Amino acid sequence: MDLLSLLERLPGSYAGPTQPEPGPYGLIGVGEGALAAHLAATLVPFTRTRGGTQFVVSSADAGDAARDYADLAEVSGAAARRVSTGGSPDDVDVLVPGGVVTTYHSAQYLAHATGHADQAEDAELLLSNLRDRCAPHVEEGNPARDLAWTLWGRTPLLLAAPEADALPHAWQSLLARASKTLAVPVLGDPLILATGAFEAQHEKGDAKVALLLGDPDPALDVAREVLESRVDEVLHVPYPEGVSPDQVGGYAAQLALWYFGAWVAAYLAERYGVDAADPPMLARAQAVLAGEGDPATLSAPHDAEDVRRTNLVRDWREDDEGGEDYDEDLDEDEGDGEED
Repeated sequence: MDLLSLLERLPGSYAGPTQPEPGPYGLIGVGEGALAAHLAATLVPFTRTRGGTQFVVSSADAGDAARDYADLAEVSGAAARRVSTGGSPDDVDVLVPGGVVTTYHSAQYLAHATGHADQAEDAELLLSNLRDRCAPHVEEGNPARDLAWTLWGRTPLLLAAPEADALPHAWQSLLARASKTLAVPVLGDPLILATGAFEAQHEKGDAKVALLLGDPDPALDVAREVLESRVDEVLHVPYPEGVSPDQVGGYAAQLALWYFGAWVAAYLAERYGVDAADPPMLARAQAVLAGEGDPATLSAPHDAEDVRRTNLVRDWREDDEGGEDYDEDLDEDEGDGEED
């Protein structure tokens, strides 16, 4: 199933356990489970606990680390709940689908298991509303498609307030995975980047668009004013409408903005003409880390896939056919670098 169809069917598709686990709670995320744990950190301390329930959210390729965390939790006196996309049956208590949608299923399980079923339901409502606005049949006024067109050909800079630092993590992952696009999360104090990174060479701001994700704080408001004179465009991507007043910026709102980012990434892949599915190399790397693949498959192109970087000098020369514009200094510089 293609990503757009998968996203259209996602709201309301969670079918995992809904009963709360005994508290207190601890939360660790590794592998593909790291993003879900990061988003759910508004509900559960992102740490270890010595009693109650320790949630370890992972994927098959991070099985060794997840097993260690679960063992440590049980030795400390907590009951480990292992949430994963696969692995040995002994290492999985809650099985969730793999791929982009892992985040949704894992996060919704954590919301239910920590006694926040109301916020899980709020999240479903927000996702359903977004689907109605972002689905492929919505041709006019589709916010996800419109934002994808704005991002086309540009490098996004991702900023959020400290309490929403999972959002730059989420959008960087989605844009890389689905639309094969590099996005740069701005971590820490945004004023340092805004006031310093573009000063010496103003052209560094060309083809850059800053996305302010969620509700900005005073520091982001100042950073926005500075960035407006340094990059091509600054856009605010707010939380979707319908968030409960007492949960603004909380779990439901952040999961909804993750979902919106997935739509944007899917449409951007469409705009670039690339496949939104995972690249074959990712699947092979995950299989190797899970102990199910041959490491040799990562050292050379597989089947018809060529993952080598393009030799730009050679290609320019071939296109130019030795014309007057060919710069031999490029080859000389390259040769000097190889000798070093």
